[in-house]
Amino acid sequence: EVQLVESGGGLVQAGGSLRLSCTASGFTFGDYAITWFRQVPGKEREGVACLSSVGGITLYEDSVNGRFTIFRDDAKNTVYLQMNSLKPEDTAVYYCAADTYDYKCHWMLDGYDHWGQGTQVTVSS
Repeated sequence: EVQLVESGGGLVQAGGSLRLSCTASGFTFGDYAITWFRQVPGKEREGVACLSSVGGITLYEDSVNGRFTIFRDDAKNTVYLQMNSLKPEDTAVYYCAADTYDYKCHWMLDGYDHWGQGTQVTVSS
C-alpha cells in the first residue's frame, strides 16, 4: 500500500524556519515527481515546490522562490521542504503529493495520485 506521511509543521514567528518531511512507503520517491502543495480555508490548493525524479530539476512558486528548498534523501525515502524567512502569508496546511505516472514537475492537482494527510504551518506576525 502506498502511503505518504508528513511531519514537521508547527507554529513559528515571522522570519523563522521550519523543515517539513514527507516519508513514503510502498514506492520509491526517486522514480516520480514529488510536489509540496499548501491550502488555506476557502482557497484552492496551490503548488509551492516540486522535485523531478530526473536531473534533480526543481520548480518553485514565485512567492516562495529563494526562501523554500525541496530536496530528497533517497536512503530515507523522504522528501523535505526547508522553509526559511517565513511570512504570515505562508500559513497553510501543507501536503506532499506524488505523481506516479510522470517524472516531470507540474502543478496540476488531478495529476497527483497519492497524497499525504497534511501538516499545519502557522506563521505569526
